[in-house]
Amino acid sequence: MTEKRSEALEFLLTRRSRPAKTLGADAPSRAETETLLVAASRTPDHGKLAPWRFVVMTDPIRRKELATEAARHLAGIGHDAAKIDKDSGAFLHGGMMVAVISSPVESDRIPRWEQEFAAAGVCLSLVNAALASGWGANWLTGPLARDEVFLRDALGCQPGETVAGFIHIGNEQVAPSERDRPDIGAITSWI
Repeated sequence: MTEKRSEALEFLLTRRSRPAKTLGADAPSRAETETLLVAASRTPDHGKLAPWRFVVMTDPIRRKELATEAARHLAGIGHDAAKIDKDSGAFLHGGMMVAVISSPVESDRIPRWEQEFAAAGVCLSLVNAALASGWGANWLTGPLARDEVFLRDALGCQPGETVAGFIHIGNEQVAPSERDRPDIGAITSWI
C-alpha cells in the first residue's frame, strides 16, 4: 500500500472547476506555469510516448487576434451565428490559456485512441494542478478543437493533431456554487 495522503484526497473530493468566463486577467508566472505543466505531464501514458504538447498563450493582444481569427473562421464555415461570439470569445477568458495538443505518435503497440485519452488526462491534471496552486481553472473544447484548418493556421498544428482541451487559468473572481454530482450507486456495478 502506498503512503496515504489525506489532504490530496480531500482536494480531489472537493475540487471544483471555475467557469472560464469568471476568471480574472492575472495568471501564473512562467516558472509557476512550467511547474504546472510538469505536474500535468505526470499522467498515465502507456508506452511513455508523451503524445501531447502545450501551446501557452498569455499575450492579451495575441489572444484577441486569435479570437478574431476564430470568429472569422467560424463564420466562414457557416457556424451558428448566435454561437460565434461565445465560441470565439472563449479565447479571451482568464489570464492564460493553454492548448493541450493531442499529438499522437506512430506506434505499433499503443493505439491512437489510447494516446488521445492520455492527452485528455493531461488536461484534467493541468486543471487540478492550477486549482491546487490557488488559481481558478477550466477545461473547454468547442467546435475549433478538431477543426484542422483553424488548428493549422492559428496554432501551427500538424496533420493528425487536435486540441484535447483549452485550459483557462486565471485569478478566481467568483466562487462557484456546488453543483449536482453523479449518483455513484446508479452508475457503479460490482462484479
